[in-house]
Amino acid sequence: MTSHYSSGYGPASHHRPQRHIDHDSSFFDDCLGFLAKSTRSFWSFWTARGRHMAFQSSVNMLRQLRHNLSWRRLLSLPHLLVVIWMIILLWGERWVYHTKVESCHWSSWEKWPPGAQPHRLILVADPQLIDPHSYPGRPWPLNPLTYMVVDNYLRRSYYQLQEQLRPDTVFFLGDLFDGGREWKTAQGDFKDPEWGQHPKSEQQYVKQWNKKYGHDYWLQEYERFEDIFLDPWIEAGDAAGPGQSGRKLIASLPGNHDLGFGAEIKLPVRNRFEAFFGDGNRVDVIGNHTFVSVDTVSLSARSSEHASQHDLEAIYYPTKVFLDEVQTTKRRAVEKELRHLRGETEGVLLNHTIEETGKVKLNKPPALDPGPGKAELPSILLTHVPLYRPPGTPCGPMREHWPPTKPSKGQEGPVIPDHRNAISVSGGYQYQNVLNEGDSVDLIKKIGNVVHAFSGDDHDYCELKHDARQGNVPEITVKSISMAMGVPTPGFLMVSLYNPVDGEGKSLLSEETPTLQTHLCLLPRIGGVFGRYVTFGLFGIVLLAVRACLVPVLKLERFAFDEHEESHKTGSVLPVFKAKIEDYDEYAMAGVAGFSASRFMHGSHGQSRGRSGSGAASASTGGKKKQYKDKDAHRSKWGWGGRGPPKIEIRSDEDEYSTGGKWRPASRGSKKTTLQVVLTEMWTTTWRVAWMVVLFWVWLARRG
Repeated sequence: MTSHYSSGYGPASHHRPQRHIDHDSSFFDDCLGFLAKSTRSFWSFWTARGRHMAFQSSVNMLRQLRHNLSWRRLLSLPHLLVVIWMIILLWGERWVYHTKVESCHWSSWEKWPPGAQPHRLILVADPQLIDPHSYPGRPWPLNPLTYMVVDNYLRRSYYQLQEQLRPDTVFFLGDLFDGGREWKTAQGDFKDPEWGQHPKSEQQYVKQWNKKYGHDYWLQEYERFEDIFLDPWIEAGDAAGPGQSGRKLIASLPGNHDLGFGAEIKLPVRNRFEAFFGDGNRVDVIGNHTFVSVDTVSLSARSSEHASQHDLEAIYYPTKVFLDEVQTTKRRAVEKELRHLRGETEGVLLNHTIEETGKVKLNKPPALDPGPGKAELPSILLTHVPLYRPPGTPCGPMREHWPPTKPSKGQEGPVIPDHRNAISVSGGYQYQNVLNEGDSVDLIKKIGNVVHAFSGDDHDYCELKHDARQGNVPEITVKSISMAMGVPTPGFLMVSLYNPVDGEGKSLLSEETPTLQTHLCLLPRIGGVFGRYVTFGLFGIVLLAVRACLVPVLKLERFAFDEHEESHKTGSVLPVFKAKIEDYDEYAMAGVAGFSASRFMHGSHGQSRGRSGSGAASASTGGKKKQYKDKDAHRSKWGWGGRGPPKIEIRSDEDEYSTGGKWRPASRGSKKTTLQVVLTEMWTTTWRVAWMVVLFWVWLARRG
C-alpha cells in the first residue's frame, strides 16, 4: 500500500486552503494605524516642547499686539502714510468718478428757452466686457485682475451716470461683449464659414474656446452685463424727468463683437443675442424724435465680396425688409405717440357694427398708419458701424487719438485729407471701420428726414457732416465707455431733446431752431489715476528710507518690533542664567545644601553668597572641604569663577544696542551693525504700509 502525502511543495499542495485577503480592511487598518501613530507623535511633542512653544508664541504675540497698539506707534510715520494712502485710494477708486460726472450736469451746458422740459438721453458705446477672447495669452493671475479693474471702472462710471444725471433714456450702441460671437450656442450650427479665417493670433485658441466656452458661459456674461448696467438703472427708479412719460434702457443694437460682421455672422449667435436683448432693428419715438436703430453689421453681408459666390440672404434679409418698411413703421410709432399725447387710446379702434358678408372690406383693415403726408418727427439714425466717408475725412478737434493737423499759414478750415485725424476706411476679419458707400446712401434715403446719426465701433470721438449724397447728415461717433479700448480718456455722449409739438405732430419751434443738443462727458483717465498712485508710492518709499537712516543717528524709537527690548520694559518671562546640568547633578548628589532652586533661577554671582554657601557645605560635610576647594579651583581654571554651580548667561544680540529703550554703542564682538538696523527699519515700515494699503484697495475693489 502506497502512502500519499504532501510536504506543501509537491503537487498535493493545491489542496491547502487559500487565505482570503480583504484589501479594503487592510487599507482601513493601515489608516487607523497611521492616525494612531501620528496622534502619539503629536502628543509626545506637545507634552515635551509643544505646549511651551505655544505658550511662548502666545506671549510674544500679545507683546507685539500691545506694542502695535501703543499711541506712539499708532501715530508714527508709517501709519500716517497709510492714512494718506487711504484718502488717495478713496479719491482714485470713488471720488474721481463722482467729480467727473458731476461736472457734466445737464444744467451746465443745456441752452433751452426758460420753462423747457427736455428729454434727456445718454448714448453708451462699446462697453465690450473683456473675457478670454480679449487677452488670450495673459497668465491666470493677471487676467482675473484685469477683469476686476475694468469691470469696476465701468460699474463706477455707470453708477454715477445713473445716480447723478438720471437720464430718461439710455441707448447702447453695440459691442456689449468682446467675445460674444466666439461662445458656442446651445442650438444651431456653430461652424465657421469656409471663407472666415481667424487671425493667426487667435487660431491656436479656437478649439479651446469651442470646447470650454459655450452657451452657459455666455449666460454668465449676460448676468455680468446686467450686474454692471441694469442693476444701477433699476436702483435709480422709474420716475422720469418733468414732462416725460417714463424711463427706458435699450441695448438691442448689436455690434460686430456681439454677432460678427457681414458674411461671417452665424445665425444661431444672432438669434441668441436677439432672444435676450430684442430685435436689432427697431423704431422708438423718444422726446418727440423718431429713433431708428439698424443692425448694420448684418446689413453689410449684402455688399460683402462673398455675396456673389454664396447665399447670404438669411443674414441680411431681416434688415433689408425692415428698411423697406421703415417709413410705415415710423408713421405707426408717431401716431401711437400722438394719441398718447392727446389722451386717446393708443391702439387701433374697431367699430362694433353689423355688416353683410358681401359688403365687408377686408383689403383695408383699420391700422395705426395714417398714410403719407402726415406730420413727421425728426428722425435719428443709430448704427454700430459709422457711415461711409471719403478716406482722410477729419474727425475734428475732440478726437483724442490724433488731434487735427494744423493748417498751413493763411489756410482756412481743416486740412483735408487728414488721415491721422480720420477714421480709417478699411476692414479685416469680423470688422469694417465704416459702412460701404452704397449701404450708407441707402440707409439715409430709406429712413428719410434724418437730422442726425450716432454710431460707435471706433472707440474714439469723431464728429463730421456728410456730403449731399448722404443728405448732409451730421454724425457723431461716440467714445467707448471702457478704459480697455485703447483710448486714454473714456466717455459717453449726452443728448438733450426739446421739440414741443401740437396734436398733429407739427413742431411749435421755428424751422431753423435746433431740437437736439449734445455734450461729450469725459470720464477719469485711468493712466492719470495710476500715475498718482505710483508717484505717491515712490515718495513714500523715499520718506521711509530717510526715516530709517535717521533712527540710529537721532536715536529715534524703532518701529521694528524688538522682543528683547520689550522684555526689559515688562520683565523677563524666562531666566537669563542657566546652571550647567552636569555640575548641578554633581552638587545635588553630594547633598550640597547651599545650592537652592532660587540660586539656580537667578544665577547669583555675589561673593558673600558664595562664601555662605561654602560654609554651609563645610559644616555638613566636614572632611570634604578640601575636595570642594579642588573643584572650585578646577572651575576657576575653565573661567567659571567663584564657588557654586557654573552658570551660562542667556543674552540677545540686541542687548548690545538697547537697554530700557535707550541707544548705546555696540560692544566689541557684536554682529549687529548700523546698516542692519537701517535695513530692518526700512523693511519693517515698508511692509507695514504695503500690506495695509493693499488690503484696503482689495476691499474697495471687492465692493465694486
